[in-house]
Amino acid sequence: MDRSPLDADVLRGVLRATDFRLYDVVEETGSTNADLIARAAAGEPIAGAVLLAEHQTAGRGRHGRSWSAPPRSQISMSVAVHATGVPPQAWGWLPLLTGLAVAQTVRELDVDAGLKWPNDVLVGGAKLAGILAEVSGAVIVVGLGLNVSLTADELPDPNAVSLSMLGHDDVDRTALAVLVLGAMSERVAQWRDGDSAALAADYRAMSTTIGTRVRAILPGDAEIVGIATGIDDSGRLLIDDAGTEVTVAAGDITHLRPASD
Repeated sequence: MDRSPLDADVLRGVLRATDFRLYDVVEETGSTNADLIARAAAGEPIAGAVLLAEHQTAGRGRHGRSWSAPPRSQISMSVAVHATGVPPQAWGWLPLLTGLAVAQTVRELDVDAGLKWPNDVLVGGAKLAGILAEVSGAVIVVGLGLNVSLTADELPDPNAVSLSMLGHDDVDRTALAVLVLGAMSERVAQWRDGDSAALAADYRAMSTTIGTRVRAILPGDAEIVGIATGIDDSGRLLIDDAGTEVTVAAGDITHLRPASD
């Protein structure tokens, strides 16, 4: 399998045509999200910055869940997106549009990826990529971990999968990162333009959550159980709970799981 290093020069050159800029490609760090947020707290202007790591030792998921993977086996990166001028109620679109960008990119490799609301890219029910968005002032830092060359023995989660395990052993991570960032740049432009209806339509078309029975667990262990009926134009999940439509935002829930009862 190919575990070549990322080519920073290629990334830097390609990103000049987008609203993003390469901040750095580091060999190892704890968390790219934490690094960018720390730089923002120190007063650095991080808007548009893209930070990639060949190895994350303390990658973070939602609600503090941690994970790690072998060096150069993933695309591990964070993108700082300036939210000035975008209504706060639309900020929840950032993790969703990032998942949409990843899914449309890997579909070009004939990988049948779908989107589990709010922050996972799945293939056949297994997790190919995870996304974490964190707010720092007027900047939203969106972290992405996309499994590229991990073997079954290396997976940080037994319910995960990699492109290599799906038969794509020769993926060039630099080229793949370029495609993901390009797709993400286009989706961010839609978001800035307020074109949430188009985002929602494209997201619904790839959703694996809509039409399934789900259990949304809220802080304090309260829960909503019902059929996921859609995604509204604000990126919130709609759940039919015994005939009552309930709207749930990503920041409102602790877990979203399949419901068997």
